Amino acid sequence: MAPTHVLRCCQRGLAWIPVIFIALVVCWSYYAYVVELCIFTIPSIGEQIVYLIFFHLSFIMFVWSYWKTIFTKPANPSKEFCLPKAEKERYEKEERPESQQEILWRAATSLPLYTRTGAGAIRYCDRCQVIKPDRCHHCSACDMCVLKMDHHCPWVNNCVGFSNYKFFILFLAYSLVYCLFIAATVLQYFIKFWTLCRRKSAENCPKNELPDTHAKFHVLFLFFVAAMFCISILSLFSYHLWLVGKNRSTIEAFRAPVFRTGSDKNGFSLGFRKNIAQVFGDQKKYWLLPIFTSQGDGLTFPTRLVNADIEQATVTLQPEPDKSAAEVPSSPLSDSQNRLLSNDQHANNVEDHLANNTLKSAESETITISMESES
Repeated sequence: MAPTHVLRCCQRGLAWIPVIFIALVVCWSYYAYVVELCIFTIPSIGEQIVYLIFFHLSFIMFVWSYWKTIFTKPANPSKEFCLPKAEKERYEKEERPESQQEILWRAATSLPLYTRTGAGAIRYCDRCQVIKPDRCHHCSACDMCVLKMDHHCPWVNNCVGFSNYKFFILFLAYSLVYCLFIAATVLQYFIKFWTLCRRKSAENCPKNELPDTHAKFHVLFLFFVAAMFCISILSLFSYHLWLVGKNRSTIEAFRAPVFRTGSDKNGFSLGFRKNIAQVFGDQKKYWLLPIFTSQGDGLTFPTRLVNADIEQATVTLQPEPDKSAAEVPSSPLSDSQNRLLSNDQHANNVEDHLANNTLKSAESETITISMESES
């Protein structure tokens, strides 16, 4: 037990190395820009003031969003997705997968589950011992199930999911702005210092040339680092903007959810505007601030039903006209609160499932959405 505990502690400590590296680079970039460039190199006071104001604005937003991405705890499934104690004991005693699935089907009757495995089974995490909500996956690095998991990022030493996905997008955005601003403002001094480095003697230097001091090494290196990070961050930021517009996670981009009529990579897409609102919220004034404004609770998500067949035609996404306003949910997910498996219809599915002792979903008047089993 002791060696295992020590190994885990070492792994957790080593996981902070990328974060520490980024922190050191940011601290050095702050010193190089503020002290070596603005104070020691730029001769104009007005230019110094303008550069320092915009630099500190981008620096604060970058550090703020990076901090929130690192230290926001990933959201986990709620207690209602845990098996009752008696059912959990029965599940652990059962050796046949069919019997275990029977227990899960009974427990999942009242849960708002849209997705299944590729075989039509209930998605269950043996490690965390919970029934997985929609778009929830187990992170082996964090050793927990994460709601709407996107990926585990070593550069933030955290799992990017429902609770901090907006912070991660803003972190990429402000880090790109930070690097672009540095590269753009340093460029003219980079060219002057680069020219100065190629002079063979002081006699060849014009009088208006910058002095040959240690600041030139910081300025030259600062431009190279900023340009390098710009290229890498731009590609990653563009990819995640595309994912937000499609309302997909990185996992779903590589493995499309499987619906009743087959796999559908656009199953959770609601249109560009609604997809953006899912991550950033309805109030645009908060979009650029690293504060949580994402819609929903991470447990249930609205879906766009595609390739509708006869059985799917009975499902509606809008409240019935005869319902009072008090009965209509007021949450951001109100247009999707219909459950693909209502209690009565889901119970019929369970009875058919148990009677046939198979993992095939029962035919009913509702939609049964499936998802490929996770590796």
